[in-house]
Amino acid sequence: MQKRKLGQGGPEVSAIGLGCMGISFGYATRLSTPEAVALIRAAVDRGVTFFDTAEVYGPFTNERVVGEALRPVRDRVVIATKFGFDIDSGTGENRGVCSRPERIRQAVDGSLQRLGIETIDLLYQHRVDPEVPIEDVAGTVRALITEGKVRHFGMSEPGVQTLRRAHAVQPVAAVQNEYSLWWREPETNGILAACDELGIGFVPYSPLGKGFLTGAMTRDTRLGEGDFRRLVPRFSPEAMAKNQVLVELLERVAGSKGATPAQVALAWLLAQRPYIVPIPGTTRLQRLEENLGAADMRFSAAELQEIRSAAEQIRIEGERYSPQQQAMVGREAAAPRGGVPGD
Repeated sequence: MQKRKLGQGGPEVSAIGLGCMGISFGYATRLSTPEAVALIRAAVDRGVTFFDTAEVYGPFTNERVVGEALRPVRDRVVIATKFGFDIDSGTGENRGVCSRPERIRQAVDGSLQRLGIETIDLLYQHRVDPEVPIEDVAGTVRALITEGKVRHFGMSEPGVQTLRRAHAVQPVAAVQNEYSLWWREPETNGILAACDELGIGFVPYSPLGKGFLTGAMTRDTRLGEGDFRRLVPRFSPEAMAKNQVLVELLERVAGSKGATPAQVALAWLLAQRPYIVPIPGTTRLQRLEENLGAADMRFSAAELQEIRSAAEQIRIEGERYSPQQQAMVGREAAAPRGGVPGD
């Protein structure tokens, strides 16, 4: 597996990582712990060195599984996790976003324990807390880095100015935002441009459109109980029917390249920037191997332009999130109060 560096100061990781959320959270199909451990270790055997989890996935259960799976190969992998929600440690109730410094520290201590590691390689703020100045957040993470509990700082779905303010306090190694051929907003909202300018890596989550870009879903697909996509407008039967035209584009390109739609979607992302590292998730070994095959695909400049031009002619139907979920992305943090924690 080829390696890529996440930005100027970030870690070197496999060109394609593994998003671990869906192994035990978010979807109707979930793996038992032994099955999940086997899948994650199979990814390591195939060259994956970058694994993504979060305390909110479960909550807590996903980190435990990831930690158990990676413990024997800790020195060979980069583990990313996230803070940013107020989660009751007893009931697991998620009470909303919270990035107060004391909550960050509580989250980090919990993640270290569940993962069974001494240092978190990449710690993301999962969602911006509009009530807490980002300077307080970045300063707290900076202190945690000094203490040896964290190696690198990341952010997920920040507003551009909040990203810049955070980076001025503690360099941001990576931004994790949704990005794929059916969600290209990072190209126009200033986030990718800021990453270019500041030397920040970019980690696309849902690079396969939450499964839609694989070609395995149609308007007749019925999502099971507990599948969060049931709440996503883009996964209504009507939207999926209209959006099949994008899958058909991927299928045409895949046919010409001797590949699959999923491989085309991932390889297209890899071709956009040398510091982009997608993290597709799966619960199946066959899909894992298929996804990793995208790292070996190459497009000519003409092919890339052909794909982009065709995609730009397609009007995608449906929002990517429910209104409540959408309200948490692209936020700007509160104005600084003066002074930076950790000084």
